[in-house]
Amino acid sequence: MSFTSSPPSSPQRVVIRPRSAAKETTALRSFTFAAYSTQALITSYFPLYFLDHGFSSQQIGVIYSTGPFISIFANLLMGIASDKYRTIKKLLHILVFGQLVMISLLFPINTFALTCLVMICFYFFQTPINPLTDSLSLLSSTYTGTPYALIRIFGSLGFAVSAYLFGLILRHTGSEYTLPLTIATVSITLLLTFLLRDYQGSMRKMEFSGFLKLLRKPNVVAFFTILLVISTAHRMYDGFLAVTLRQMGASDSLVGLGWMFSAFSEIPVFFLLGKYGHKFKELPLLFIASLLYGVRLLLIAELSEPWMVVATQLMHSITFGIFFSTALRYITQMIPDEYRSSGQAVFAIVWNGVSGVLSGLFGGIIYEMFGRETFYIIAAGLAGLAALGFISKHYVETRNSV
Repeated sequence: MSFTSSPPSSPQRVVIRPRSAAKETTALRSFTFAAYSTQALITSYFPLYFLDHGFSSQQIGVIYSTGPFISIFANLLMGIASDKYRTIKKLLHILVFGQLVMISLLFPINTFALTCLVMICFYFFQTPINPLTDSLSLLSSTYTGTPYALIRIFGSLGFAVSAYLFGLILRHTGSEYTLPLTIATVSITLLLTFLLRDYQGSMRKMEFSGFLKLLRKPNVVAFFTILLVISTAHRMYDGFLAVTLRQMGASDSLVGLGWMFSAFSEIPVFFLLGKYGHKFKELPLLFIASLLYGVRLLLIAELSEPWMVVATQLMHSITFGIFFSTALRYITQMIPDEYRSSGQAVFAIVWNGVSGVLSGLFGGIIYEMFGRETFYIIAAGLAGLAALGFISKHYVETRNSV
């Protein structure tokens, strides 16, 4: 079994002067940093904001469960629109502006029903941001020569730095400043969209029938099926980590520290993959990442001290860090350029949407009925199954290429 490969042949490049390429890369990195800063607020501090406004834990759970569900429709719609009209930048304008409007509407609202409705609309504008940004970053590398991972690093940096700094601010000011901080980060993100270049891939027109035919190919179906298995395991861990730590007696600051550890740990891995990742074949790397996911989940099942569980967050670098960047690189080879954004949308639907709904519906039942140990052992089993799927797919592709 070979674990190395030569870089894939690149499409014809449009020559950009070094100064211009550096400017384009800086704009994209700044946008990514700002977009992930908003996500740090949504993930880490919106639940506390809603809690302080009198919502129960169950109501907050309902609000957050709408995100994965609405992302299924939002990501597919925006991905198809991007490929059909051959623009990412204009869609980012609309999406970020929509976020700004929805956050503004939250200020006067106090009832659960209206809050839930506004958050559903907010998630419609927020969830497609990541796959469209990933698609733009992947396309930009053809023109600027900057690998995707060396742009995505700034998303991890934005999340980690913002989660820590906003935590310090809100500790002194109170949760009522959560919305003004979000308005600030979204406004900055909106301004940065005007500095982006609307990179495009193939000049061929996107045909929806062709995209559906592509999704029915056995190798594409196999990849997204395995992806659903490992992403469900990841979402089980992601969605119930805070609950696990709280039940183990961890303070809110320790929970926040765990999220910061995971975000910072991604950075060196994304950097190394950006520099050297093209030297390794994707499916063996995905096999390794899935296997390490299994180890990480088994550790959480067995550990008894919250600080030990927080320490395992450093494994985020060799699980999520390797997996996410490598999976996107594999998709660029599997999906033609004219379907790039739609392919990214399907990836986001599986990674965030369907897996989020499955882990939320069934994960909660498993956790409540059988406890933490069984919950994480089942998640580890899913990761092991995905690892087996990726390495089997590698052997099949290697055999067929001979």
